[in-house]
Amino acid sequence: MSDISDDDNEISFAVKMPDKESTEKLQKKNKVSLFLSMSGIDILEHKTKFMLYTCPLSSVSFCAVIPTTPKVFGFVAKHPAADMYHCYLFQSKKFSHLLVSIIGDAFRATKREASLRGGGRDLIVEALRHKNKVLQRENAELRMRLSASGD
Repeated sequence: MSDISDDDNEISFAVKMPDKESTEKLQKKNKVSLFLSMSGIDILEHKTKFMLYTCPLSSVSFCAVIPTTPKVFGFVAKHPAADMYHCYLFQSKKFSHLLVSIIGDAFRATKREASLRGGGRDLIVEALRHKNKVLQRENAELRMRLSASGD
């Protein structure tokens, strides 16, 4: 896991992922790269950079290190097209706790950003409501003046 890169809004880690096809007790592990950004987690085959999975951070519901096996960590994410959850497991010799912490931080930052955007919209809506009331009062005053001058 010497391959850590940080590029403005993205960070990547080289980890190992169990091979789904392997039924042996000691499963073969494929080396993959995790790319973490504010939009989600991308899992790419390490050598070819072929995209295996992509998980928006909003779909991640759980992320942790397995207590009995501290080298193994994973996260649970809801499948975007189906009403089901997938568990993604990875192995990192030294950085499992760090990776879980970083994914958690990104998840919290995304939630905070969404909350701020939503709060910003609420302020805009409230400002427009206030402006509407002011204009309605002004309109009513102008009607009264017009009707008073017309008499």
